[in-house]
Amino acid sequence: MIRLAAIFGLLGLAAATGIIIWSGIDPVLAALDRAGWGILWTSLYHILSMIFCVVGWQALMPGRTRPSLGFFLYVLWLRSSVNNMMPVARIGGEVLAVRVMTKHGVIKTSAIASTVVELTMSVIAVFIFDVTGIGLFTWHIADRHTGWQLATGLLLSIPAIIAMIIVQRAGVCGLLSKMFTLMFRDKGKKFADNAAQLDRAVHTMYRRKKRVLVCGFWQLLAWGAGAGEIWLALYFLGHTLPLVQAFMLEALIQASASAAFVVPGALGVQEAGFLLFGGMLGLPADIAVALAVMRRCRDLLLYVPGLIAWQVQEGRWLLRKQGVS
Repeated sequence: MIRLAAIFGLLGLAAATGIIIWSGIDPVLAALDRAGWGILWTSLYHILSMIFCVVGWQALMPGRTRPSLGFFLYVLWLRSSVNNMMPVARIGGEVLAVRVMTKHGVIKTSAIASTVVELTMSVIAVFIFDVTGIGLFTWHIADRHTGWQLATGLLLSIPAIIAMIIVQRAGVCGLLSKMFTLMFRDKGKKFADNAAQLDRAVHTMYRRKKRVLVCGFWQLLAWGAGAGEIWLALYFLGHTLPLVQAFMLEALIQASASAAFVVPGALGVQEAGFLLFGGMLGLPADIAVALAVMRRCRDLLLYVPGLIAWQVQEGRWLLRKQGVS
């Protein structure tokens, strides 16, 4: 799977490079030069979306004493860095998040259950966000054919969302434990006991409907805040766009990235999306591609340090395990 994702990543990188060359390197570089320090400010703005996300994640945690928002922001930073910069099909970050949380004293069942529920609510929130954005986009361009094509592509994700919910309700960990026990007999008993605990923790978390709804609200707000990032980036590029159109563009880009989840960082797909949908909203090709490059700069500025921080953290844990102070 990792090898396949790496191949898709290389193909995406080639496509992204081709799009930049096709749109004209000099005009794109001129637009980026005009943005200047705006690239940094736009990148830092993304932290606001991350904060909204962790507020919802924290709300899921049981008990009065919860990890701080700062801790959840750190965990989300590491998780997003892995998911966006490595060929892990956007699931490796969740595994790392659980590992970091348990290493810092969070109960394992709470760490896993909160991550599962938060991920589910995030998927539902981005679906609502995309549906709203595509609806507004279809109304704006008055092209029903294009609107139906986009809507059809989005509707294909509904069975996956429903399956995700059904599997969780059925007890995915319990089902896996039964298979594990059949394969390894007595050696699977401990795993089966742990799996049953995890399923109970997930079900208990879902029964706290108010907290789940609060999580979903903040997740939706986090996705919506991306429209502000688009608007700010275009402002620094010297091209204004109404906030509602920035909302449409962000929704379309997120929908494209979700469809291409096997491609690391949606390389090539994201650039093509900015060029195609940006053009339909009136953005010149050089501005649309410069906007895509600014999004890549954001990933480099925020997530490469996150990968470094993760490796430093892993090194400390390894030294501690070996008894090195």
